[in-house]
Amino acid sequence: MKAIVIGGGIGGMCAALALEQSGYQTEVYEAVKIIRPVGAAISIWPNGVKCLNFLGLKTQLQALGGNMAFMAYNDFQHGQTLTRFSMRPLVESVGERPYPVARADLQAMLLERYGAQRVNFGKRVSHIEQDATGVTAWFEDGSEARGDFLIAADGTHSVIRATVTGQPAERRYAGYVNWNGLVSIDESIAPADQWTTFVGEGKRVSLMPVSGNRFYFFFDVPLPQGLAEDRSSVKADLTRYFSGWAAPVQKLIAAIDPQTTNRIEIHDIDPFPRLVKGRVALLGDAGHSTTPDIGQGGCAAMEDAVVLALTLQSHSLGIEDALRRYEARRAERVKDLVLKARRRCDVTHGKQPEVTQAWYEELKQETGERILSGMQETIIGGPLA
Repeated sequence: MKAIVIGGGIGGMCAALALEQSGYQTEVYEAVKIIRPVGAAISIWPNGVKCLNFLGLKTQLQALGGNMAFMAYNDFQHGQTLTRFSMRPLVESVGERPYPVARADLQAMLLERYGAQRVNFGKRVSHIEQDATGVTAWFEDGSEARGDFLIAADGTHSVIRATVTGQPAERRYAGYVNWNGLVSIDESIAPADQWTTFVGEGKRVSLMPVSGNRFYFFFDVPLPQGLAEDRSSVKADLTRYFSGWAAPVQKLIAAIDPQTTNRIEIHDIDPFPRLVKGRVALLGDAGHSTTPDIGQGGCAAMEDAVVLALTLQSHSLGIEDALRRYEARRAERVKDLVLKARRRCDVTHGKQPEVTQAWYEELKQETGERILSGMQETIIGGPLA
């Protein structure tokens, strides 16, 4: 049996690898000619790590991941530590480490595993049709592909989504802008083995270690949509938004390279009750586009891939039956992740200032148990707990 996978990003490549591991043939079609990952890095939490381990990528992932042994929140004005704790209790409870990884490195790892020469680049899907025996995808260049089933991993702007859900997808602006990139590790800004976050004024500045002696950094600022800001104004914009913030934040702003710093207006999409129609299944951002506030967007796509392959492999009542069971196993899980991220977004970014201020006060009393417990609950909901 052959699967057509639309999308060569994280979700699509994980799906192709998982399906081939389960004995299916795959063909991957990617719209762009060269993949340029959106965002500088990704935090792969233990539920995602286990999925990549399942795909045989344990050693490669460990080489790419940063050593995030501790987690800390710091006051925005003076930089003093509000709370700091070890990630060890989380690792011991769920059985795996988290790995912050540069997105380009992760994408390269997945392509190398699958075989980059096998991916059909420059193939932007225009529409699909299915019948009793399979699915045909047509591309804007006039070519077509046919398989026994089709996996739509074509991202948050999915062309295929409406065919499955039967409804248009309204992207919802989450209310904030995120700047992100990579810089060399500088321990005068933050420890090299720690996820460090400065918080205040409904804003965040965060640093995570990745391989290659680098920090992944991001800045979050609640802002209206459509401001005339781009890479030419990055340092001036961040200097203005973070005026009065602690010295390490100012040092980070001075260190960043505007030409490699991304500016993204953050959106999500209300969860869909349907992820499958006949022989077509949504996967990753095509099926559940979320804000990055709990770091589960990429991990959820990895989970999708594993559940999809295991469900197809372990059921024998036909493709459509197995895909319905995939939907049943994933719909509530991904809905929970999207809404959990949305709630965390609102608290972190000052949607209700009094709630956000109360959170800042709670951090001063935080021992790590409450935060790690919330992470554990999210992680153990994955398919490889």
